[in-house]
Amino acid sequence: MNRKLLFGVSGLVLIAITVLLLITSAYSVHQTKTAIVFQFGNPRAVITDPGLHWKLPWRSVSYFEARVLTLDTAEEEILDKNSNRLVVDLFSRYRISDPLKFFQTLQNQRAAANKLSPIIIDSMRGVFAEYSLEAVLSEQRAQIMKRILDTANAQAQPLGVSFVDLRVRRADLPEANAQAIYESMNAERTRDANQLRAEGEEAKRAIVAGAEREVVEILANARQRAQEFRGQGDADAIRIYADAFGQDPEFYSFYRSMEAYRNALSGEGTTFVLSPDSDFFRFFGDMTGPVK
Repeated sequence: MNRKLLFGVSGLVLIAITVLLLITSAYSVHQTKTAIVFQFGNPRAVITDPGLHWKLPWRSVSYFEARVLTLDTAEEEILDKNSNRLVVDLFSRYRISDPLKFFQTLQNQRAAANKLSPIIIDSMRGVFAEYSLEAVLSEQRAQIMKRILDTANAQAQPLGVSFVDLRVRRADLPEANAQAIYESMNAERTRDANQLRAEGEEAKRAIVAGAEREVVEILANARQRAQEFRGQGDADAIRIYADAFGQDPEFYSFYRSMEAYRNALSGEGTTFVLSPDSDFFRFFGDMTGPVK
């Protein structure tokens, strides 16, 4: 009876030990995690595949995030290319790319934040020192952030971390410098505007002078041609009158007198005081011209 009881207790103990070994040997890795298996504090394996896994009972497992993590940095004052102080507020997103390196160099996320923040700030200082505030606030901003990201990744790679995104939430001037920078920029823009106005006035004067010169030349040429046409017309008229007079002097004299009567007597209330035997009226009595 005692032997049966001993065998029963031994079986229960064996089953309990077996269950305990199974429990301590099995572990699962969630799809959002990666795991490192340790034996007496030394890493033995890196597990990246999610699911159920097995290990020796005396080994332990530590889990690390496989998702993208966010790191906020405090506002920093940096200098731009023109030695102007800028207040920059930046945040970053990173991923644990090598869990083993991450554990060996940083161990946990809190230590990672303390180590990665100076890397981001140093990268930002180095790149921003090559650009002005206008460039940071312009379409070059994406190119600048890409350079900062590449510089930070070069320093973070030995730590088992890779940055996936860096963003500047705010980049402003300190209050003490903002007014001075504004006045300097305003003076520079005013100087540029005055120079453009002066160049415009000079161009305007040149255009007006050229136009006036062309007008004078055109009018002079037109007057010259008009005088030429007028002289040619007068010459043609004299020639025609001369030909007409040569063909029939009496008719020509009669025609000219009729034109004179029409021009002299066409107005209303015209009064002439002439002698009756004046040559002006020689065609009134007789078309042949003798005054009666």
